[in-house]
Amino acid sequence: MPPIKILIADDHTLMRQGLCQICEGMGGFAVIAEAKNGSEAVTLSCMLQPDVILMDIIMPDMDGVEAIRHILRETPAARIIALTMYRQEQYMLDAIRAGARGYMLKTVDAKELIAAIEAVYRGDYLIDPIIAARVMNELQMDMLESAQIEPLSEIDIAILRLVAQGVENHDIAKTMNYSVYTISNRLRIIYEKLHVTNRTQAALYALRQGWAVLDDPSI
Repeated sequence: MPPIKILIADDHTLMRQGLCQICEGMGGFAVIAEAKNGSEAVTLSCMLQPDVILMDIIMPDMDGVEAIRHILRETPAARIIALTMYRQEQYMLDAIRAGARGYMLKTVDAKELIAAIEAVYRGDYLIDPIIAARVMNELQMDMLESAQIEPLSEIDIAILRLVAQGVENHDIAKTMNYSVYTISNRLRIIYEKLHVTNRTQAALYALRQGWAVLDDPSI
């Protein structure tokens, strides 16, 4: 199996170098690009299509949260782990709401980071249960304040259940005997119905509805 392709986005050269050494030296991954700000991260991500993106939150020019939004707008299936020195809950909420599949402090052990990259690559979501609950509550409030949610069909629910289990579009298509285009288009419609903007928010909605459980190893 080819190595997992990594994009590192951080405005500190030393941090990028350290992450690169961990990813390539200990993890056996391939770091295909480095970005020193959010704008570069967006451009390189769309151009190179990395398997996993390690995204710093606080960066000049464009911060990590905004970069996550831009990347997922262009590449909805992108797998992003938010990295930061800050433990503030609001940073975590903003990153998860933007669509990051995980949130880790830069003080994390190298082995934990490697395990997180491998998990997110498999399609898992590394979301702290407390943060997930907060995001789900905020999403519910957003939905109540916006237009009423349109009913979901059985097919919509089946797709959302697979999304919450970390299954990617091409595998959902195989499972449900649809084309990848059909699944992508159906997900876009589901996002509109739920008033969400990305895969992570849709997965959290499925969690809230009980279609997947938070302590499931796939979440």
